[in-house]
Amino acid sequence: MFFQANAVRVGPTQFPRVHAAYLRACRALDLGDIPELFVSQTPFANAGAFGMDRPFIVLNSGVLTLLDDEELQSVLGHELGHVMSEHALYRTILEILLSVGMRGMPFLTGVALLPIQVALLEWSRKAELSCDRAGLLANQNPMAAMRTFLKLAGGGAAGEIDVNAFLVQAREYEENESVGALVTKVLNTLGRSHPFNTLRAANLQRWIEGGAYDRILRGDYPRRGQPRSKPLLESMGAVKGHYATEAREAMENVAEAARKARDALGQVFTRKKEE
Repeated sequence: MFFQANAVRVGPTQFPRVHAAYLRACRALDLGDIPELFVSQTPFANAGAFGMDRPFIVLNSGVLTLLDDEELQSVLGHELGHVMSEHALYRTILEILLSVGMRGMPFLTGVALLPIQVALLEWSRKAELSCDRAGLLANQNPMAAMRTFLKLAGGGAAGEIDVNAFLVQAREYEENESVGALVTKVLNTLGRSHPFNTLRAANLQRWIEGGAYDRILRGDYPRRGQPRSKPLLESMGAVKGHYATEAREAMENVAEAARKARDALGQVFTRKKEE
């Protein structure tokens, strides 16, 4: 109701460029029941998928001036990935636990709530990476998908940006394993629901190089309505085990970063005392 009252619903005569890109993305992802799409007057370049029974997508107007048609199609495909994966419900739970939960459950504040926050935010970042793949499948242009992350990170016109240099920047960030870098990486990431744009580009590039993208383009993927290769409970058990491991590793990274920070500060104080 809010967006119906204070945004513009996209259609053939309202933002026709956006409407055409949206229909192309829906066709590429084999989506029959097309969610409503709105444009909201907001200069910050972003988009979101909302709702549960009747999900819909909102584009901030800043996206329209920043991205070309193929990049826009990538963003729309990303949001359609959230809709098709039914992420809205879990993202709503995350928001409740992170905001309302802090006020409504004071006994779970501080350190006691941290493992829950870390686990849910780790899931959210993984969900974004999954939908980045949907965005690529929607436009089927890897360079345009990478360029989207570059523009979301720093803006820039087509003649002023270099995707290869952006990927080098991502690799330098990932490969820096100094104590200061490791601590900073954990602290920078800990409270984020989205991965950094450089890392999203690098992750998508690894997915492409691993061959999964080409296999899907060749038609090698499960179809809706086909018999499952594994029983549902078995698949759910594998997913549960995977995310439990990921959540534990995330907490271990937090603990390791805290230990390294403590040791580094201890060395500084010792050196200063000796001086």
